[in-house]
This record gives sequence, structure tokens and C-alpha cells, in this order.
Amino acid sequence: VAFAKNNAFEKLKALNANSPVAVRGTVQKKKAKASESADKPAEDSWELALEEIHPLNDFPKETIMTPETVFPPEQRYLQLRSDAELREALRFRARAHNLCKKELEEQSPPFFEIETPLLFKSTPEGAREFIVPTRREGLAYALPQSPQQYKQILMASGLPRYYQFARCFRDEDLRADRQPEFTQLDMEMSFATGDDVMRTIEGVIRRLWSSLMKDPAPEGPFRKVPYQDVMAKYGSDKPDTRYGMEIIRLDQLLPVDLIGKISDLEDPIVEAFKVEGNENDPAETHKFITQFLDSPAGAPFNNNPDGGPGVFIYNGKQPLCGLQPFGFQAAEHVEELLDPDHGDLIILQARPRAPFSGGSTPIGDLRRALHASSVSTGFKPAPTGFDFLWVVDFPLFSPSSDSEPGQGGAAGISSTHHPFTAPKRPADVDLLLTDPTQAVADHYDLVVNGVELGGGSRRIHDAAVQEFIFRDILKMPAERLDDFSHLLDALRSGCPPHAGLALGFDRLVAVMLGKESVRDVIAFPKTGRGGDDAMVGAPSPMTEQALETYHLKLRK
Repeated sequence: VAFAKNNAFEKLKALNANSPVAVRGTVQKKKAKASESADKPAEDSWELALEEIHPLNDFPKETIMTPETVFPPEQRYLQLRSDAELREALRFRARAHNLCKKELEEQSPPFFEIETPLLFKSTPEGAREFIVPTRREGLAYALPQSPQQYKQILMASGLPRYYQFARCFRDEDLRADRQPEFTQLDMEMSFATGDDVMRTIEGVIRRLWSSLMKDPAPEGPFRKVPYQDVMAKYGSDKPDTRYGMEIIRLDQLLPVDLIGKISDLEDPIVEAFKVEGNENDPAETHKFITQFLDSPAGAPFNNNPDGGPGVFIYNGKQPLCGLQPFGFQAAEHVEELLDPDHGDLIILQARPRAPFSGGSTPIGDLRRALHASSVSTGFKPAPTGFDFLWVVDFPLFSPSSDSEPGQGGAAGISSTHHPFTAPKRPADVDLLLTDPTQAVADHYDLVVNGVELGGGSRRIHDAAVQEFIFRDILKMPAERLDDFSHLLDALRSGCPPHAGLALGFDRLVAVMLGKESVRDVIAFPKTGRGGDDAMVGAPSPMTEQALETYHLKLRK
């Protein structure tokens, strides 16, 4: 800014920093400094000759704002204003949003963006719902966990390809990658298989990476890995595959006395993985694992009721290279399977002898926690790049959990994902009549770097099969079965085969930007303390008048 011969400069000095103003002046070229040559002009070669300045509002003098200032959640608007990186994340999110729309609408045939209602009804899909009371006594809406039922009904309505950026609501435990309300890129395709959906989503990912990312866009079809394989190899259904540390089974090789030292279980499964040492120094490895096990991060693994981890440091200067408890034969097998070097860490972990279920195993959790600690302490470098894969062939049903409401049936099992997922093969349809717990789902999760970006499935389009699963397999009571009558009627009306998927859009943007929390890519996120919006003070207490209006009473 240059100043004309007037009082504008005096007015500017009187204003508090960060106050909004309106200015009038003349844009002109800056005079070159003696140090700047004509062939190398200054980057900022223009200035405003200020003639008038008018304050529009005043910024509080007592509020200190610098790029380093961290404002509390109550002042999120000031954090957005001071934090250029946060504002840039929101711009990046908008660009990603537009690219996703462009990719889907340029498909042949194109996808159509269709909005579905936010005031829905309570149906037992799997997660806890938010209820919206009405002034009609005893009646309430529910906010949708996802547009799942509406989009399937759209497929029965003759609209072959649908998508929307849908707001979804789930009353669930909060973590860095969860919010009580979130956005997903939701889509559905008629006359389609899961492979059709996966190819479409791979196109969306390639479009985003080639347009917005420095890393190269992934090429070719993403690899597909069965659930049983990722659980056995990584102990997780959303593994980070970039850093190795693959798990192997050892219980058939180990001596009984060694198994007894790491677990009180009878006939357990014992698994192991290797952590490569830093600079092949056993002393550094010992220091790292000791600090981890003595830290709060290590406490859950030390206190595992099935037995804490067995820890061994491979040391070429010791008898049997530090594997004496294994015995000669087992140590030789371990060396063949894990190929350890001097200073490497070998971890054993026992678990009950039972089929895989849920999202992770104890050794999978330990693998992830140890790697995170190795990076945060500088023991290992952080992995780079993006490794996409589809996790497929999930169990159609899983044991019911006390922590999740499931579908509210009496069978002791729940749909692993949701009750609209189709069995994968004809043999899995037959298993519905004999042993439904062995049936495999035509479900697929998109995973990258230990994050589940989204999941989808081929849906049940036959009303008789859908009703059989509700009533005879999940054993829903009749009144809960009635909650799905609208969907069953639509399926009976000549609904074509269809499949779809939903990408967690907040999570996708966070992964692309390397953010630890989705809160860093949301303008006004909820906090981790019960899902509060501290800025506006929500949720807020209900007044006596509101309770009366909505025919509600509070119970202690």
C-alpha cells in the first residue's frame, strides 16, 4: 500500500488489526528497488495508492490473533480465520467434491444427483439413531443412518444410477475418524454387480489423485483380498499394508511350555510378527519395546486376559540368537518363516481358537500400535504413498455385540454390515437354510493405509429372500419386520438387481491431506466430548415448554 497526501494513513493507524475495511485508491506499478534488476522484477510488483479508508467493523483489541494462535472450539470462527491450512483444507474439500460429481456425471450412462429425506423413520439397520420428536403425541422421526433404503427404492423406481453427497447421523462412540453427523458420497446402480461398482469407484479415486495429489494416481484394478486373508495376515479388516509386519501362525511349532508362559488358554492359537530393528542394534530394540510396554499405549496389551505378548529380540551374539525358549527345532522354523536380522523384534500373541469375527484381533491391534509408536518415537520412518485394496468376502452374519444394537433380532447374530446385503454365491444362499453363520456376503470395503474409506454391497432385490432374512435368520419380532414394509413392497414391484457403495467423504479428504482427524477437514465439527458443538452450545437442555409441546417427560 502506498499513501497519498491525505489523512488515510492516520485513519489506518487508528484501526485495530484484523478489522474489516473498505478502501478506495489507484492500483499502480511499484517503483523498482535498486537491488531488483529489470529482468527479475519483484514477485509483488503492484501496489494500491490509498486515498480513502472506511472501517466496517472493529476487531477486539484484547484478542491476539497470529498464525500460531490456537483458539478453543467455542471460537471455531477465529480458528478458521487465523489458520490458513484449515481454510485451504476446506477449499481442497470443495474441489474434491466437484471432481467426484464430474466423474460420476460423465459416466455412460450418467449418474443423477437425487436428494433423499433427512426426516426418516426408525428402522433397525445396525447403528443407534437420533430421534426427532414431533408435536403428534407418541410419534417421532429418526435421522437416517444412511440413505440406504431410499436409494434401493430409487432402483425400484426406474432411476438406474443415483448419487448424492448425503448427510448421515449415527449416535455412536466418537473417535478421530467419526462424527455424529457426517457426509458420505452415496451411490447405487441398477442391473449392476459389485465389480461394476468397484470399477466406478476406482475411476473416482483415479480422478481425484490425478487432479489433486502429488502422488501418482493408482493404476489398474485395485487388488481384492478376502476378509479371512487380511485378518490372518494383518489382524485387521482395514490393514495398512505398506509397512510389512505380516502375521504368521506358530502354535503348531512351539513347545508346550513356551505357550504356557504367554497364555493360560487351553489350546490357543499363537501368532507372531517381526518388527525390523533400527540399525540392527539389539540394545536400541530393547529400549524401544520396553518404553512401549511401560507406556499407557502398551497397558491394554500387558493386561490382555488371554495373555500378554511374548517379546524376543533376535541377537546373533546369543545362543540360538536369543530364541532359546523356542527350542532348536522351533527356532529354526521361526527363522525360516520370519527371516529375522540381528536386532529385529519378534512378538508372539495368543488368542482363543475360534473363527475370525469383528474388525481386528489382539495381535492385529498390537501390530498397529507398535508401528504407530515406532514412528512417533523415531525408531522407524513413517511409511509413504497410498496402497489401495478391496477387502471382500466378509461373513454375512456375525455374533451380536452388546456395544452395538444390531438389528434387534433374537437369533444372537446380526448382519455384519446391514441386513440388505446379498449372499455372494448360490452356495451361500443354500447356507441360509442350513448354517447362515458360514454364508459369505457380496460385500466390499475400500481400504487405504489402514483406513476404511467406504463400503458397499450387492443388495437383496428379491422380497422373499429379504423377508426370510429378517424373520427366520435374524428373528426380528413382527413389529420390527413391519418397519421394513415400504422396502419389501418396493422389492416386490419388479425391482431389478442392484449394487452400490458409500464413501466416507470426510474421511477421504482427511486421508488425501494426511490429517489425523476428520475434524481438520470439517468447517464446524463436533468435539470428541460426547459429540458437542461447543461453539453454539449443542446439544442444549430441553425446556419445560418444549417437553410439553413434544409430549415428553424426563426420567432419571
